[in-house]
Amino acid sequence: QVQLVESGGGLVQPGGSLRLSCAASGFTLDNYATAWFRRAPGKEREGLSCIKSGILSTYSTDFATGRFTISRDNAKNLLFLQINSLKPEDTAVYYCATDLRPRCSRYEREYHFWGQGTQVTVSS
Repeated sequence: QVQLVESGGGLVQPGGSLRLSCAASGFTLDNYATAWFRRAPGKEREGLSCIKSGILSTYSTDFATGRFTISRDNAKNLLFLQINSLKPEDTAVYYCATDLRPRCSRYEREYHFWGQGTQVTVSS
């Protein structure tokens, strides 16, 4: 049974950092495209990044600046999203998702297995 469980969210002051985790079970994370999404209040869910076999696809310019980074622990079947210099506009529910396919996509409709999400709130 495919399961994704996110954790690591919370209330953080602007400028702070968080490392979000996605624990995968029922499949080997490294073998399939697994993505990070977020849904901010009043907005549609947006794709942030996707990784498969160590190949990273990014859909947010925050990766280019280094504010967002992705890492994995293949031995524990974990995926991480590190967010630095948090801004109020990062406030959102963050999700990981997979569709047990080898190809990454930035589109929500391409994924059918989702975690419950972890809330990140950035506020002073």
